[in-house]
Parts: sequence; C-alpha cells; structure tokens
Amino acid sequence: MSHSEALADQPLPEALCDRYQLERLLGVGGMSSVYRARDLLREQFGEPEPYMALKLLNAEFAEYPDANALLYSEYALTLRLHHPHVVRPHSFEVDPASQRAFITLELLRGPTLDQLLCECPEGLPRHEFAELAGDLLAALAHAHERGVLHGDVKPSNLLLAEDGLRLFDFGLGQASQGLLEGLPKLARARFAAWTPRYAALELLEGGPLSPATDLYAAACVLYELLTGKHPYQRLSARQAKAKQLDRELRAPAQLPRRCWRALRTALALDEADRRISVAQLRDALHTARPMGLGRWLPRRRG
Repeated sequence: MSHSEALADQPLPEALCDRYQLERLLGVGGMSSVYRARDLLREQFGEPEPYMALKLLNAEFAEYPDANALLYSEYALTLRLHHPHVVRPHSFEVDPASQRAFITLELLRGPTLDQLLCECPEGLPRHEFAELAGDLLAALAHAHERGVLHGDVKPSNLLLAEDGLRLFDFGLGQASQGLLEGLPKLARARFAAWTPRYAALELLEGGPLSPATDLYAAACVLYELLTGKHPYQRLSARQAKAKQLDRELRAPAQLPRRCWRALRTALALDEADRRISVAQLRDALHTARPMGLGRWLPRRRG
C-alpha cells in the first residue's frame, strides 16, 4: 500500500485541526463530501452560530498525489469571486494528523434547484424563473469576468438560500488562460466527473472548458426551470446531436419570442453556433422581476 493510499484509509479525526468537529453529512458528490461542521474555536469565544460547511475529497480521490492541490485549486478559484450569488469560502487547511486537506465555506440552508424541480414537474412560473435566471447568469457572468470557469453548472450545484441563489462547487472549474498561473497544473483528464446531460458537446469530445461550455450548461438548467424538462430528453449533447434533437426544440409558452431566440442560441449543440455570452443572455432575459421565491426560502431563525 502506498503512503497516499494509507492516508486515505485512515479514519477522520474527531475534530480536524483540533478545531472543526464534523456533525453530519450534508451531501456526497462524485469527488467529494460536504459536512456541517462546528468551529470549536469560534464557539469558545462565544459565537452563537459557529457552524460552517466543510468539504473533503472522497477517499478514492484523496489517494492521488495531487489530491490536495486539486482541492486548493477549487479554493483559489472560489476565493477570486466576490458576488452575492456565489458561495463564500472561508479557509483552506490540512489536518496534521490525517494529512487530509479540506475547505471551509459558508453554511447554506435551503433547497437545491433539483429539489425545486421535483416540486414543480411542469416548471416554475415565469416571475420565479426570471428571478432565478437573473441570479444564476449574474453569478456566472461575474465568474467569467474574473477569469473563472465553473465547469459543472447543474441544478444540484445551485441552492436557494435565505438571501437568494448561490452557485457552488467549483471543483471541476479552472482559470481562464493566463490567470492564476501559480496554481498547480493538474491532470484534469483524470477528473472528468461532470454530469453528461449538462456538458457541452466540445467538452465531451475532449475540448477545454470555456465560457461557452458554462453557457450551454446554464441554458440547459434555465430551460429545465421553465418547462420541468431537460431540453434534450436528459441525453448527452453527443446523443442529442446524433438524434438531431436540436431541430425539435420548441419555445416554452411563457417565454417571449425575443427571449427564446437568445436562450435557443445558448442551447446550440455546436460551439460555433453559440454566438452569445452569459452576460448577453442575462441581458436578453432581463425583465422587471418581482420577488416571487418566498415560498421556497428557508425560514429565518428567530
């Protein structure tokens, strides 16, 4: 057994860095797990809400020699962003006992968009859609302006918190060329864990991440929010192209024609036909947006 494999097999300490006590598992993804954790130091100094989210790579990924660098890359990308609709990171640390790296982030409360879609199988009303669309596209536009590509936009990576939408999980993201050059150069081909039905065709064919790949994923999410259905029958872009499903796309009834033209362009299977940016799609979909999401928001604690 290698040294890295031995570290991955070690049980987690009761409190990482003798400070962060794991309380319960919040979610498990393809590469990592997220826990609710209590910050014992903040609690010692009287903080009434000493809780946060703590993200660890799963054991099978932790055994890779560059696993900690992979997690640090996610932290560095998220730290570069300062937007009300992007999750806020706190720290990157390595537990001395287990040598496991982890990220601490703001603890989000509320439903993810895949949970909302389960509650609304026919899609959201237009005013609720407009608010979520504006928040998602504003967050992505900010990330692209800051040189950060998300790489895995999908409903389960979007959460409706008390104060609005949050985009999280930049684990498959990367910086645009020429930015953050000091980050380790990771063998990202090993970690192609994105969800196929939201991955752009060029990504599935081995191409690099780009603003256009994020745009395609976001457009799939927006169509799903409008109709309750994936635009391409939950198939991958490669399968959709083989079946020529893009020719069968129909405009959602509640979306004005000018808005549909923009969304339809963003849903193009071929990258060359996606002649629109995230910011341009946001502007095209922009309308006066009354606050209509109150029924989904978690109740504020007294």
